[in-house]
Amino acid sequence: MESLNLPVAVIGAGPVGLAAAAHLLERGLQPLIFEAGPTAGAAIEQWRHIRLFSPWRFNLDAAAVRLLDATGWEAPRLTALPYGGELVDNYLAPLAATPEIASRLQTGARVIAVTRRGLDKTHVRDRDTTPFIVRVEHHGGEVRDHTVAAVIDASGTWSTRNPLGTSGLPAIGENTAAERISSPLPDVVGRDRAAFAGRRVLVVGAGHSAANTLINLADLAKEEPGTSIVWAVRGATADKVYGGGDADGLPARGQLGARLRRLVGAGTIELHTGFGISSLKTLDTHVGVESADGRTLEIDVVVPCTGFRPDLEMLRELRLNLDPAVEAPTELGPLIDPEFHSCGTVPPHGARLLGHPEKDFYIVGMKSYGRAPTFLLATGYEQVRSVAAALAGDQAAADTVQLELPETGVCSTDAGSSCDAPAGADVVSEKAGCCSAPEPVLIGFPTGLAHGRSGEN
Repeated sequence: MESLNLPVAVIGAGPVGLAAAAHLLERGLQPLIFEAGPTAGAAIEQWRHIRLFSPWRFNLDAAAVRLLDATGWEAPRLTALPYGGELVDNYLAPLAATPEIASRLQTGARVIAVTRRGLDKTHVRDRDTTPFIVRVEHHGGEVRDHTVAAVIDASGTWSTRNPLGTSGLPAIGENTAAERISSPLPDVVGRDRAAFAGRRVLVVGAGHSAANTLINLADLAKEEPGTSIVWAVRGATADKVYGGGDADGLPARGQLGARLRRLVGAGTIELHTGFGISSLKTLDTHVGVESADGRTLEIDVVVPCTGFRPDLEMLRELRLNLDPAVEAPTELGPLIDPEFHSCGTVPPHGARLLGHPEKDFYIVGMKSYGRAPTFLLATGYEQVRSVAAALAGDQAAADTVQLELPETGVCSTDAGSSCDAPAGADVVSEKAGCCSAPEPVLIGFPTGLAHGRSGEN
């Protein structure tokens, strides 16, 4: 790699971003990590109440664990299913505090643009050997340019949810109704309880983020009279959300679907199928939600479990090659298309498939999957191991990609979730999907985790 005296920028200090930094360090490269939030794992903090489907052994990166082991870190029980908060407190926070990572991590540092020094995307000459400029807005509003040799974008998708409307567009009136629209994975039985207790709540989406929220709302309704739950999906049935049952390699996810089916059957949850939202009308005390076929619902709070999409604005001056459907790297797109693949059927892939015409630039983690909701943390860890090897000039190691995943049965195709993330989310997914809720019911990472949520940043 050219410019070995310059650091490698890592955008995002979530699970995959910190794993990227750990692998770069093992390769003798110097990471410079930019995290928009106040701490590592800031996106996961927003769904810390969500429990992952996958046990700890799928949520830990090998290079990161080697860094932690040197500090006397006590590893969690590998068969346990962690909550998002445990992922942060017992893994990401200690990892971010290691001397090797802490000295290279800048929090409150939001990347607003990536480009080549002195070159916009129309210029070709010497492009591959010209360093990158990463423009960062730091805490307090100061904007600085950082010169780096390579860029790994692990910023996730938690901050950019899909709209409520059909055809990929916001519903008419969606922006005006923003005050009545919650975050993608609210803590309805905890810190966000007051916003939902005694209200008529509409959950929109057919992923595991939706399932998680619906089940938590059912628990809330037992304690708070007057709480009513409405669920709207665009499809003709909700069968895909009910999941794979015994065929699911992550049993907690199969249990989630079974419980959700029972709640709908009992009338605790009012299900509306074929409900594509066309408009939202803000009224004095509620919002009117209208479907494309003219049906209407009067709702107090809307929960948008509609999935996530990548924010590509900061990459406008780079030469990207993206799949036209899912907005993943072109060669990766067909391998992760949720119409044909579940979380467990995506083949291992690394730097070669993640590359772009922009040499030494990579999108990894949840964001590398674009709009596809089937990302797993374990997949992201193998991505960054391969990318670090490629940047270090070890192409043989970069091309030797291996990944063993459980058969995950039915995965959500509603990007509100990720097999790994809440997420993120269908976190940790995210953020999501494969995350879960408190108690024995669990779901995926928002966008975000089945072996891992939701947004990663």
